[in-house]
Amino acid sequence: MSKLLVTGGAGFIGSNFVHYWLQQHAGDSVVVLDALTYAGNKHNLAGCQGNAGFLFVHGSINDQALVESLLTQHVIDTIVHFAAESHVDRSISGPDAFIETNVIGTHSLLKAARKVWTQSGFAGKRFHHVSTDEVYGTLGPDDPAFSELTPYAPNSPYAASKAASDHLVRAYHHTYGLPVTSSNCSNNYGPFHFPEKLLPLCLLNILQGKPLPIYGDGMQIRDWLHVADHNRGIDLILQKGVVGESYNIGGNNEWANLNTVKLLCSIVDELFAEDDTLANRFPHSPSGHGKSAATLITFVTDRPGHDTRYAINADKITRELGYRPLMTFQSGLYSTVQWYLQNEPWWRGIQDQSYRY
Repeated sequence: MSKLLVTGGAGFIGSNFVHYWLQQHAGDSVVVLDALTYAGNKHNLAGCQGNAGFLFVHGSINDQALVESLLTQHVIDTIVHFAAESHVDRSISGPDAFIETNVIGTHSLLKAARKVWTQSGFAGKRFHHVSTDEVYGTLGPDDPAFSELTPYAPNSPYAASKAASDHLVRAYHHTYGLPVTSSNCSNNYGPFHFPEKLLPLCLLNILQGKPLPIYGDGMQIRDWLHVADHNRGIDLILQKGVVGESYNIGGNNEWANLNTVKLLCSIVDELFAEDDTLANRFPHSPSGHGKSAATLITFVTDRPGHDTRYAINADKITRELGYRPLMTFQSGLYSTVQWYLQNEPWWRGIQDQSYRY
């Protein structure tokens, strides 16, 4: 029976992981540590509150004393580290928060784990660090996908801060023997995705009849990964991954941003056609008035340093741990749209800032 500390567990990927873990590993205990910054939302964890093995703690990974007390008090044997600032645009306008959380925060967490676990021994312990494919930089149209051996070449303050945290995790293993694993994932989507990111932003704009902003020509390529498939990959790493190793988790699912948004538009149009009540619920959406949501697509000036293409080579985790994504993009995106339609109070509350804490 494992005892987990999940940092950033009230965020998008972290909260999905907590739900997944409690469902798949009955009897395990999960302590969530989250600072509840703008993208953290305790309501993401509402379904966990009645589980005897679940505990939420409002606090920061930068508070080393708090982390040490949690590790000691709850006899934590597994840390799953999601906590991070993650929006590229925000990192361009305000990089300091990314350094504070992603670099200094990760180091604080590593120091706490090393100090507490040294006392009881590293046997049976695991520090899993969740990172991103953006640390590898950008790819040309014909370049091979990122593998675990791809040199780091981050192009945004966000990517650079995650690269720094990756290096710190690796260093704590090689220098101090801390039992770590790392994973670098491609673009996630799914329930609880904060509305500043491409897919939820465009979905909610469709429902409210607002423009769908597409950077540049929209031909930037992303490898989309459903958050449930991501969490299945992390589970495999925790159960069977080799200490000291890193694993890429991808969706084998490359799409241009423009085509991704067009697929989203077609799914929304289809759902509106099947359900007459949606036109009344969302009277400003073109999908409810015989028009395609794609009429809202608007091209805007590209952001600085926008990476051209991301693609993950997940051969290592597939070969060694038996990983494969289960969601097709069509089915995963369809279920995601349905989730947002069924959870309107969640995203309405975020938009008016009344439904976060």
